[in-house]
Amino acid sequence: MVNTDNIRQRILSLKSEKNALILAHYYQPLEVQDMADHVCDSFEMAKRARDAEQQIIVICGVVFMGESAKILNPGKKILIPVMEAGCPMADMVTPEDVINLRKKHPDAAVVCYVNSSAAVKAVSDICCTSSSVLRIVRSLPEKKIIFIPDRNLGAYVARQVPEKEIILFDGFCPTHNRVTESDALRAKEAHPDSVFAAHPECRQEVLAHADFIGSTSEIINYAHNSEKKTIIIGTEQGIVERLRRELPDKNIYSVAASFVCPNMKKTNLPELLNCLENEQTEIKLTDEEIAAAKQSLDRMVSI
Repeated sequence: MVNTDNIRQRILSLKSEKNALILAHYYQPLEVQDMADHVCDSFEMAKRARDAEQQIIVICGVVFMGESAKILNPGKKILIPVMEAGCPMADMVTPEDVINLRKKHPDAAVVCYVNSSAAVKAVSDICCTSSSVLRIVRSLPEKKIIFIPDRNLGAYVARQVPEKEIILFDGFCPTHNRVTESDALRAKEAHPDSVFAAHPECRQEVLAHADFIGSTSEIINYAHNSEKKTIIIGTEQGIVERLRRELPDKNIYSVAASFVCPNMKKTNLPELLNCLENEQTEIKLTDEEIAAAKQSLDRMVSI
C-alpha cells in the first residue's frame, strides 16, 4: 500500500531542495492540486510560468501547457510529470491547416487558442485563453478572424463579437463536446432552483441554457459569489470537486455524468514525486521553435 503522507512530504522536501515551482491546472486531481504552489487556469499558468524565478518549473497539466511555459521562460527547466498527457483538441490542428486558411483569407488575423502545439502557435498572430479571448479578439484591428482550433469557443466568440467575421476551424474538446443539450435540460429539471455555469468549450445548444459562461477560474469565482445555494457546473469534474470542498454550504452538481478529461487525470502523486526526483520528463524545444512561437504568446500575455 502506497504511503501518500510520505510521498507528500518527499515532494515538499524536493521542491524546496531543488528550488522548484509547481503549477497545477484546475482539472488535475485534488491530491496533485494540493501539492502545487499555484492552481491556475491556462492563462494564469502562462503568466506565472513567464514570471517564475525558480530554476525548475513543474507543470501539472497537459503537454501544450508545458510547451507554453518553456516558450515564455526558455532559460528554465520545464518538467511535466506525464509526457503522455496530451490534448486531443491540440492534435486536431496542424501548421499546414493554418497556412492553408491564411491563403484563403489573407486579410484575416489568426487567433490561436492556447490549447495548441508550439508549431501551430508559431504560424498564428496571437494566442488566447477562454478567459482572455473576447478581450483579445476585440483588440485586433482586423475585421476578419481565423479562430483555431475550437469551433465551440469560436462560435461563442462570434455571438459575443458580432462586429467581427469569425472563420471557424473544425476542432473541439472531446470532453466538453460530449455534453448535450439533453444533459443540460435534465440537470436543470433535476435542480429547478439552481444556476448553471458553463465553459465556452461546450456546444452552443448547451450554452444557450447557461446562466453564466466563463473560463474555469471565472466559473469558480461565479460559484463563490452566487447567492444561489445550488449550482450546476458545465466543465470538467475537477472544478466540481474543488467547489464542493470550498463551498460545503452549497450544492454543487455536474451537468453530466463522467465529465472527466482522461489526460488531465494521468498525473498522480507518485508521478509528481518521480518528476521531481529524476527531473523528468523535460519539455525541450529548439531556439528556433521558441522564437517562432513566442510572439503569439507574448502578445496574449501583454493584452
